[in-house]
Amino acid sequence: MKYLLGLSATLLLIAACKQGPESPRGFSLPEGDALAGEAVFIAYQCLACHTLKGYEGADVAQKLEKRVRLGGEVSTIKTYAELVTSVINPSHKIAPGLRNESYTDEQGQSKMQNYNDVMTVTEMVNLVAFLQPQYQLLPFNRTNYPQYFP
Repeated sequence: MKYLLGLSATLLLIAACKQGPESPRGFSLPEGDALAGEAVFIAYQCLACHTLKGYEGADVAQKLEKRVRLGGEVSTIKTYAELVTSVINPSHKIAPGLRNESYTDEQGQSKMQNYNDVMTVTEMVNLVAFLQPQYQLLPFNRTNYPQYFP
């Protein structure tokens, strides 16, 4: 009985959180064009601050001491929403390994340039459509513990 009450309370709390004016409910962006997104990636010189397998930044002046890697193998999926947020609000979530003076300012905010007044929504959607397939989800490696029988 306690379990059911706890579960019910948790579900009600979750449902209540999604209904407020700050809720993402109903928010959706159009599908992007990955090929056009690649052009955006190059035009905005993302390689000045980022690396991406298969793309060289030799002709782009490096803006950070060490570039931030995009794409590659990850242990958790990079969702469309996370990538959009990373572009429009890069300080929202900074990876623990990037919380240092090389990547953040004195206030702990991302040094990534704000593109909100520069990049169009179409360009951002296309950029995300290009970047998302660059991430490969690593398979979960299960630890096989020996079974002990009493």
